[in-house]
Amino acid sequence: MLIHYRELVHDLAQRFTDFAKSFEKGAPLYSRIAARVAEEPAVLELMSVAPIAQRIPVLLFASAHYLLLDDRYHELAQHYPNITSTPPTGDAANLFVAFVLQRADAMKELLANRTTQTNEISRCNWFLFPSAMLDAEVGPLAQVDVGSSAGLNQLFPNLGFDLNPGGLIGKSAALTITCDITGTPPVPTDRPHVIWSMGLDTKPIDVRNDAGVRWLEACVWPDQVERFNRLQRAIALARHHNIVVERGDAVDDVAQAIERAAKHAHPVVTTSWVLNYLPPERRIAFVDELDRVGSERDLSWVIAESPYETPELPGHRGSDELITVITLVTWRQGQRSVQRLATTHPHGQWIHWGN
Repeated sequence: MLIHYRELVHDLAQRFTDFAKSFEKGAPLYSRIAARVAEEPAVLELMSVAPIAQRIPVLLFASAHYLLLDDRYHELAQHYPNITSTPPTGDAANLFVAFVLQRADAMKELLANRTTQTNEISRCNWFLFPSAMLDAEVGPLAQVDVGSSAGLNQLFPNLGFDLNPGGLIGKSAALTITCDITGTPPVPTDRPHVIWSMGLDTKPIDVRNDAGVRWLEACVWPDQVERFNRLQRAIALARHHNIVVERGDAVDDVAQAIERAAKHAHPVVTTSWVLNYLPPERRIAFVDELDRVGSERDLSWVIAESPYETPELPGHRGSDELITVITLVTWRQGQRSVQRLATTHPHGQWIHWGN
């Protein structure tokens, strides 16, 4: 047991050290904290309760952030720009260590049961162009968003898109997201007609549940104030549009979801940085299931995943690209077609159309 403990602490210390070096410029607050945590075995030991795949710095940070969002007058909160603009006092790294150790039981509960979830509304940029292409081909669409979490990807037909170049699409939208464009995508004149949608997730988050929403907020890095504010606006919009995400398995329940979608319009499955969380055999099973459904009815699938992380997906074989690639897969009269469309920023801030 002693040897196992030492290995665990050593491995986690290295992960936090690597994080500190990698994000010194992009996330200076978490970088400083990570460097301090790497030297604090008592904090590292807390993470032993997390599943092996989740023993990562961002889960510790999100868990502490979750508690801090409910304790906004704590001295540590002064160092979180998304919480307060009060000039900070004290050392953020030392305050963080003290904060989590004083709340060890609550931290362990979160670390054992939560997983990091990225609900970045700007990822909706990924679906604008392929959905517009499909709208032009087959008419109105019905979306099944797999791995939907809180379902924010289902908002994309209701958003405004400020494209550079390309201009504004959806002028009356309550929330507009921006995207820098290179290459020559087929810029639509209006938003695609998505007349029905549903999300599917093993652990869905209800946007009407304040505790669930707080976890989504906690997963945003505090240095990214604009992104934090954008998430809050997206959640308000999701509540307004009564976004629905149902509990279900990506492989076992996707066919039933597609059949429900097909009663409303042409079914379109969307996946975005979710299939990398499945083991290889389940990714293969997912593709096989869509192939089976596609052999029986017309179907489309918009993929936004990393080929390196998901080599089993259509169009990814033989590629070691870490970047996010947008791929459109269609089944028409039982025949599958695969079209690589673009590469993109992992949070949708830019899209390069073409190979």
